[in-house]
Amino acid sequence: MNVTEIRELNADKLVEALAEAKEELFNLRFQLATNQLDNTARFKDVKKEIARIRTVMRARQIEEENAK
Repeated sequence: MNVTEIRELNADKLVEALAEAKEELFNLRFQLATNQLDNTARFKDVKKEIARIRTVMRARQIEEENAK
């Protein structure tokens, strides 16, 4: 998921996407620990996706605080 797709999501969908990404990261860590991880690059991609989602969520929170 790229930044433009993330920005188009509403707040509820962002929370869902963040939960899914965290769950995937957990599963990847588990696969890494048991030597079952095939695509190690996916680990880095998921971490970046989590950071993008959190960044968009924080930017929206700051906008709301400044609007008050």
